[in-house]
Amino acid sequence: MKDFMDEKEIDNELELLDEDESFTEELEDIEENSAQKIKKLKQQLKECEKEKMEHLENLHRSKAEFLNGKRRLEEERIQEKERAVAVQIDKLLPLCDSFTMAISDKKGWATTDETWRKGFENIYNQLQSILVSYNVSAVNPEGEEFNPTIHDAMTTVPVHDANMHNKIISVVQSGYTRKVGDKEILIRPARVTIGEYVE
Repeated sequence: MKDFMDEKEIDNELELLDEDESFTEELEDIEENSAQKIKKLKQQLKECEKEKMEHLENLHRSKAEFLNGKRRLEEERIQEKERAVAVQIDKLLPLCDSFTMAISDKKGWATTDETWRKGFENIYNQLQSILVSYNVSAVNPEGEEFNPTIHDAMTTVPVHDANMHNKIISVVQSGYTRKVGDKEILIRPARVTIGEYVE
């Protein structure tokens, strides 16, 4: 067995080492290039993520603006419908007053032809059914305590019963309320006469 290498073997080994060093340098270059490419790709990925988040924020903002606009339009549509109904009701109330005045004339009403009276009552009932369809109710507060927030005092009349003081003695013109959702809205206060106690 040989304890040492001959010259040829040494040259072969040196050549292999030279090749290994160039290969190692080549590998180092490849690793460095790969590291730079990975760094660039990570940077691009980061930018893409940032763009994606901006697009998502814009999408969410646009969606919220769309929903808010839709909600506002719906609210405006409902308010416009309510205004139109209120205008219609305001136009109908004087008719109701006229019908009520005609019916309250007991003497004239009793002498009116029955056929004409029935036709008149039918028209009045149709008018009342229109008001009911709008959730409108007549208010007749006779006998109730006078409340200036919902009644309009036309005059006072002397009363000799202390219990009738500040009570509504008669209704000159009916008041009207309208139910909207769970709220009762005063459309027109009842015009009333109030009892004033005198001894």
